[in-house]
Amino acid sequence: MLTPADRIAIHELLALYGHVIDERAWERVCELFTERSIYDMRDFGLGVVHGAAAIRALWSDPAAPHPLAHHATNIVVSEDSDGTVRALSKGLGVGANGRVGSVVYRDVLERTAAGWRFAERIAALRRAPPAPRGS
Repeated sequence: MLTPADRIAIHELLALYGHVIDERAWERVCELFTERSIYDMRDFGLGVVHGAAAIRALWSDPAAPHPLAHHATNIVVSEDSDGTVRALSKGLGVGANGRVGSVVYRDVLERTAAGWRFAERIAALRRAPPAPRGS
């Protein structure tokens, strides 16, 4: 069962994700992910990456498209009957041109000896719904 301290630590993990990326602190990826983590960024054309080392390589690629700022919001933490811990959250990204995008993150979290980490992070890009036909 999740304690209030677990919930706070999980909220901080989701917030730290944005700080690490925005500061381009690639050496801190291990504070977010494990060597078994799954990082699914297919909606951004980046595929699925496995493990902290591969995530660090993806992020540190000079051609990697990163917004100027990541913001985590609307965080909901839950625990399944089998003990799986999940977080559902929204993210806002601010691009260099001032454009703002929205994403929904679906996370599976793992308690490690070093603290909470993402076991799986899936990002779903929020898009405007298609216009009704005939309009």
